[in-house]
Amino acid sequence: THDYLLIIYTSFPSGCAIIRPPRDGGIRYRGLTQEQIRSVQVLPVDYEIEYICRGNRVIVGPKVRKCLPDGTWTDLNQRSKCCNGQPFMLRHPGSSKKKLYIGALFPMSGGWPGGQACLPAAQMALDLVNKRTDILPDYELELIYYDSMCDPGEATKLLYDLLYTEPIKIVLMPGCSSVSTLVAEAARMWNLIVLSYGSSSPALSNRQRFPTFFRTHPSATLHNPTRVQLFQKWKWTKIATIQQTTEVFTSTLDDLEQRVKEAGIEISVRQSFLTDPAVAVKNLKRQDARIIVGLFYETEARKVFCEVYKEKLYGKKYVWFLIGWYADNWFKIKDPSINCTVEQMTEAVEGHVTTEIVMLNPETVRGASNLTSQEFLAQLMSKLGGKNPEETGGFQEAPLAYDAVWALALALNKTVGPLKAKGRRLEDFNYNNKDITAEIYRALNTSSFEGVSGHVVFDAQGSRMAWTLIEQLQGGSYKKIGYYDMTKGNLSWYGNDRWIGSGPPADQTVVIQKFRYLSQKLFVSVSVFAGLGILMGIVCLTFNIYNSNVRYIQNSQPYLNNMTAVGCMMALAAVFPLGIDGLHVRNSQFPVVCQFRLWLLGLGFSLAYGSMFTKIWWVHTVFTKKDEKKDKRKQHLEPWKLYATVGVLLVIDILSLMIWQIVDPLHITVEKFTKEAPKGDVDQLIEPLLQHCSSEKMNTWLGVVYGYKGLLLLLGIFLAYETKSVSTEKINDHRAVGMAIYNVSVLCMITAPVTMILSSKQDASFAFASLAIIFSVYITLVVLFVPKMRRLITRGEWQSDQQETMKTGSSTNNNDEEKSRQLERENKELQKIIQEKEERVSELRNQLSERQALRYPLPASDNHSLPPTFSNSSTLYQPDGKINRNNCHPGRLQLLYK
Repeated sequence: THDYLLIIYTSFPSGCAIIRPPRDGGIRYRGLTQEQIRSVQVLPVDYEIEYICRGNRVIVGPKVRKCLPDGTWTDLNQRSKCCNGQPFMLRHPGSSKKKLYIGALFPMSGGWPGGQACLPAAQMALDLVNKRTDILPDYELELIYYDSMCDPGEATKLLYDLLYTEPIKIVLMPGCSSVSTLVAEAARMWNLIVLSYGSSSPALSNRQRFPTFFRTHPSATLHNPTRVQLFQKWKWTKIATIQQTTEVFTSTLDDLEQRVKEAGIEISVRQSFLTDPAVAVKNLKRQDARIIVGLFYETEARKVFCEVYKEKLYGKKYVWFLIGWYADNWFKIKDPSINCTVEQMTEAVEGHVTTEIVMLNPETVRGASNLTSQEFLAQLMSKLGGKNPEETGGFQEAPLAYDAVWALALALNKTVGPLKAKGRRLEDFNYNNKDITAEIYRALNTSSFEGVSGHVVFDAQGSRMAWTLIEQLQGGSYKKIGYYDMTKGNLSWYGNDRWIGSGPPADQTVVIQKFRYLSQKLFVSVSVFAGLGILMGIVCLTFNIYNSNVRYIQNSQPYLNNMTAVGCMMALAAVFPLGIDGLHVRNSQFPVVCQFRLWLLGLGFSLAYGSMFTKIWWVHTVFTKKDEKKDKRKQHLEPWKLYATVGVLLVIDILSLMIWQIVDPLHITVEKFTKEAPKGDVDQLIEPLLQHCSSEKMNTWLGVVYGYKGLLLLLGIFLAYETKSVSTEKINDHRAVGMAIYNVSVLCMITAPVTMILSSKQDASFAFASLAIIFSVYITLVVLFVPKMRRLITRGEWQSDQQETMKTGSSTNNNDEEKSRQLERENKELQKIIQEKEERVSELRNQLSERQALRYPLPASDNHSLPPTFSNSSTLYQPDGKINRNNCHPGRLQLLYK
């Protein structure tokens, strides 16, 4: 121990001369033995001594003294001595009351400079309490206070000074949540009651952590039921938050998150910052926050709204919810930490809503202090010396500080009787006395009186219960727009809320879903062409059926051509359901339209293309065989084999479509596009939607169908190319069929992938698909049927070929037959000419005979005397009526045609 003193003296070369104990008392020298006390002359700096009295004597004067760096002890102007009987406190001249000291921390600067108005209000309350004879008549309350600057670090140092500097404080009164948290958590170690006038942190409502804490300022969570009520009133379901990273705001926000979740409201964006809010505000803008709850101190509020102005996060699209305990002109105060003008700040904060605990009784009633709220304000203004309330920090909380002193005075007054019954007195309080602390706690916990801030009562957590005032900044000044009583869930609304726009803004950009429909002009135009194509198909089909007995038509396999015409008409009919969308039918009917599209197009393709493919396939099969099998080409064509081939292709399509629709039927799917901003200054976005016919495995089914059809198309092109030089009398239009296959295959193989790529562009997709169908059909009908019509019309073969067909029963007609018929016609003409000449020869012969008889009358037996010319005439004319060209002598022909 002696070595310990040497260390002290070595460490502290300067100190204070030791003080000897008073008469009938003693001093407790901490850490020193009796032997050391007798030998020590100087005690080190910051060393503390404690006075002790014997028996029933009590210390009058400072009980604890501390060595100061200047070599003196604290409170040397006050003498410490032991006295008998009732103790007495040091009084003001002429005062017989004992003093009870209150240790207070008032933030005169910092994040919340509430002490600027709260300190004068507390002093006003102390003056009135000390003048009252019915409240603590034997005591006088005195306030010992420091400026905490709303800084926990500074408050730690000041709390040490309050606790270790005489006199003993019976109660601590901190302000500012961060400071109150520190003080309240440490106070239980000294058995001190803590009564705060300006702490709103929800974290302080924790009796396990802060067992001796009370506050006249309600918890910040009292704002949250009001905020939720307003969100529901204005039909907002999505909000955003931005907070300063301090415990009071973090715990408040946690409580808000829980409450909005229960109300079905979503916090879509949650931002926080420590000192610079620039990034947080930018994130709010980027994520399209509209309804924003801001939790931060006044100095940070100016920083936030300077950034809000820069990011244009204000105006008719936005609503800010702020804390209501800022000074009324907080946004007009010049702040060197921001680079925005007052005008810019005023523009940015216009229209924001504040929720504030009712801190001034709206009713004209006289409470415990015998003052109305308006009288209190008048006296406070007088005490402030004419300062502008808007520029005075804590002016709104001043009634809470005033009522905090009255709550303490009334509680202490209530403890006098119970303590006296136990043989204790308030002045007996020290930091080790738990009994007096317990009595003060019970008295505060049961407090209930009318104050200038309203009815003062504490809940089980020591927090004040109060109404909430709702205000809105209108034209640069705050206007009351309502009150909310959380205990009853009652919202009193004035109806004077004012908005920059036509009303409360939406909680998010209003997204209007708008379906994209096919252009009706395009649909009508294409439908006209499709209708004309169907009429053309009907004409071709009628023509083919009517002339089915004509040999030339029969040689083109008219039944297959009929199937082609029907398939073309079905494909054209598919154009109409392709253009029908939600504009024409209800959603429940749309799957039926999808089925029509699929079946009409599928079966139409199978009939039209299948019949042409069958023709070209048969031609290729027969006319590309080896030479030793060429004799089979002369075999009669059996039509049923062609019809069976078309039937097989048709059955394959029907089965595949049936399986598709049974396993995975078509239904409506809606494609969503990027949101678009409409013209004009409207807070809306348009989200285009497009209806599609689809199924769960659409790509798989399309792959199967396209693969199968694609192979048929490629094979058709190959067969058409292979048979381009073949000539057959059994299918006389196979070259036209090959031409049609070329065109259809090319259009189909181009259209299928392009329409898949353009599926999101309804007009382009429909135009491309429908026009491909129309062109394919038109080309097919024109190539197959128009040449037949032209031939029959221009050559007049309607009846002659028909009669000839009925006589001969022949069904063949090709180039060789044409030559044969031509020769037959020439033979008939020659026979007619020969008959005419024979008749002329017979007539001339008769005339010659008559003339000879008249010129040379001879007996009938004298036949040998005739001229040789006439005697040989029998050789010129042959009675059998037939003249052979080989028997015609040139001389005789000259006579014949003379």
